[in-house]
Amino acid sequence: MQVLEQLENKVVDAFDQLGIKFTPSSQRLRDLIRQIRSARTAAEERAVINKECAQIRDSFRAEDNTWRCRNVAKLLYIYMLGYPAHFGRLECLKLIASNRYTDKRIGYLGAMLLLDEKQDVHLLVTQSLKNDLLNSNQYIAGLALCTLGSILSIEMSRDLAVDVEKLIKNSNPYLKKKAILCAIRIIRKVPELMEIYVPSVRNLLNEKNHGVLLGAIGLITEMCIRSPDILTHFRKKFELVPNLVRILKNLIMSGYSPDHDVSGISDPFLQVRIIRLLRVLGKNDQESSESMNDILAQVCTNTETTKNAGNSILHETVLTIMDIKSEPALRVLAVNILGRFLLNQDKNIRYVALNTLLRVIHADLSSIQRHRGTIVECLKDPDVSIKRRAMELCFALINRKNVVEMIDELCSFLQTCEPEFKADCSSNMFIAMEKYAPNKKWHVDQMIKILKSAGNNSRDDIVSSFISLISNTPELHLYTMHQLVDMIRDDVTQQPLVQVAAWCIGEYGEQFQSSDYEGQKVDEEEIANLLIKILNYNAGLISTRQYAINALVKLTNRYPVLTEHVQSIMSVYGCNMNLDLQQRAVEYHTVLKKYDNLKDGLYEQMQPFELKQNYIDDVEEDIYEGKNEEEILHEKEKQKEEATKALLIIFGEDSTETTPSKNEVAPKLDPLEDIFGNPPTTNPSNSNILDSIFSSNEQVAPQTSNNILDIFDSSNNQSSSKPSQSGLDDILGMNSTTVVNKSDKASNNDIMDIFGNLQTKPIQNGHGESLNGQKPSMNVYEKNEVKITFEPCANGNGSTPTQHFIQLKAENLSFSNVVRNFIFSAAAPTSMKLQLSQPDKTNLQPFENMSQTIAIANPNKDKLRLRIKLSYKLNDVPIEEPVFVVNIPFFE
Repeated sequence: MQVLEQLENKVVDAFDQLGIKFTPSSQRLRDLIRQIRSARTAAEERAVINKECAQIRDSFRAEDNTWRCRNVAKLLYIYMLGYPAHFGRLECLKLIASNRYTDKRIGYLGAMLLLDEKQDVHLLVTQSLKNDLLNSNQYIAGLALCTLGSILSIEMSRDLAVDVEKLIKNSNPYLKKKAILCAIRIIRKVPELMEIYVPSVRNLLNEKNHGVLLGAIGLITEMCIRSPDILTHFRKKFELVPNLVRILKNLIMSGYSPDHDVSGISDPFLQVRIIRLLRVLGKNDQESSESMNDILAQVCTNTETTKNAGNSILHETVLTIMDIKSEPALRVLAVNILGRFLLNQDKNIRYVALNTLLRVIHADLSSIQRHRGTIVECLKDPDVSIKRRAMELCFALINRKNVVEMIDELCSFLQTCEPEFKADCSSNMFIAMEKYAPNKKWHVDQMIKILKSAGNNSRDDIVSSFISLISNTPELHLYTMHQLVDMIRDDVTQQPLVQVAAWCIGEYGEQFQSSDYEGQKVDEEEIANLLIKILNYNAGLISTRQYAINALVKLTNRYPVLTEHVQSIMSVYGCNMNLDLQQRAVEYHTVLKKYDNLKDGLYEQMQPFELKQNYIDDVEEDIYEGKNEEEILHEKEKQKEEATKALLIIFGEDSTETTPSKNEVAPKLDPLEDIFGNPPTTNPSNSNILDSIFSSNEQVAPQTSNNILDIFDSSNNQSSSKPSQSGLDDILGMNSTTVVNKSDKASNNDIMDIFGNLQTKPIQNGHGESLNGQKPSMNVYEKNEVKITFEPCANGNGSTPTQHFIQLKAENLSFSNVVRNFIFSAAAPTSMKLQLSQPDKTNLQPFENMSQTIAIANPNKDKLRLRIKLSYKLNDVPIEEPVFVVNIPFFE
């Protein structure tokens, strides 16, 4: 090899001396591949590639047309290995301009790999594409279509859309199917161009070629998804549903076709595409849904389930049945198909079945409940992905009827599952029990069992929520404490359980002395030793030791005999390396030694925390059980209308018009800047009130007037009371107040009447114009699968041009995530008055939504703008969105 290289160098030098440019023959692509693969190290590979790239550059500079095609092919291989090849872009354009098919093939391939819409060079290829689209050679035109679909930009789409439409009308099936696929890419890039292709679509459904038919259905589906007007056009004028039903029926009833048969099924790819298009056409349309019910039932009963081709058709059919307005019997049949999938030995099919059940559970919950046993069995599957989907589906199936049985099954799963499942499982079990627990004693027993099974994998929210539950069950205090003490007497390693036990001992420890439980009595010395054991456990969390030190000092108020012993412990912990424990110990020691008169007030028992869940002893039937999706939506809309009517009645009780006082007049600045920027110094009372809406650093006292959320009435600013502190915030002695405008529960008299006496009027907009039955809406927020929309209130889009009602709707679009503690805060410019009604809920399960009414007085008819702040927990992860401004166009 070295001899040949030396000979080649001598020949090159000889030609150079004669003034002749010598170009050695380029090595073949296969030789380059062999040489690269034989490289033993990465450095050797780079050396080979660098040498070849240098030779390719020299060939490009020499304008060597003989080996240009081969050099570009080698350059593309080098590019696919991850090395730069940008210097070959112009050479690709030269090959595209060639008249030879072999050159065009490599040139277009290079263009698809090396060019994209971000490169200016790709504009140079537009004219070549236009010429080749009209080429008489179908293979050259096909190359142009493939390249156009790969690298098209907005400008290129507008220039070549008509040429593509002409090829769709071509009689050649080869070109027609490629043109259809290219049209789909053009529509995705520039949706307004879809009208060009609407006339060409009608005849495509009569094609016999399955490739053309497959592309045509994909094109129609894309157009229907992107344009509601075209969707209606295809439903009504084209009568598309009967044509699709006819094609699908022919596929099902046709015999064996060697060209289209897959595992004994005639063209399953085309069947799936047709069924998917039927789903788009039948959604929210009763007439179209009725036209396809029979054929969908026929597909369900006649499709073979032993092969994946048949299973894919059935899966798409189930999704279509659940998404359209199908008959109840057909929905039951679809759910039974998914139930059969759960019994399949193939793990992929079981996973798809669980995923699909999660997706359609809102459509027919009662039918899915029949397969609850099979779903629970999937919790024992060794595959972790199946196990997780089964767990999520089990939580979605829990209701008041089966909560006891399902929680028992999930507790068994919690004891044996992997650690990564324990946190989600325990948190979701708590949420389910909080919502459906039949009584408090059962709830307490199950919470103790869950904390023991989950161990240190439990989240902090379970501890705080369990403490809230215990504080509201005084009849179970002694029972709960004995259970907890028995659990941690010999084992303090399970920190969440120890935290709850320490808190209970600190609050209700005196009950050990006053009474016994089943013949067992715990003395104060044993209690103190147990807390000291928790404090001295070096592997314990700092938060657990904080619970213990708080409980220990509170016991001195229940058991004065322990005071000296506790003082000695506090003196020891006054030198602790942890600053928080050190500070607590020093402060507690000082109080015990010098301020004995303050003990009764400082260490008194905490008040019960507010519980969000109202427990019932009798199992009630879920109001949505057994109802389909349409009935559930109708029921929820009815509830919203009733709530809005009630809100209007409440607002109309006081006939006096609220007028702003002189002190409320603000200088003519940007209203929103006035609220949230630097408020005017002439009105400090308004400044403090408005700042309290979005400030988490200032503590604001609740007003004692009858007006809730009266953030604009300056007459009530002087009356204030000491803010109430949450007991859970005070557990560890670290009180921090976060202020939001979340309204408390109040009677009708507690809501501010900002509009005076409202009379019933026809639905109008802010200027008194009829909306003709239409209900405009606007998206305000869509992130983390949480969506918020505004729409004019159904019971009066503002009774006058100066009074407006807006309905807020928040939706959880996730299949499995839970949104908790959802808080919406808002403020309007100083020239307006704003009030928020009580939200119907603050926790959103998957596919649940909540609503809240916003009432606004706009006496000056200014442009309506709101400053909004959102906060919520997504799977117990706190999310707080920055403040943002929303312009409301409904009343302009």
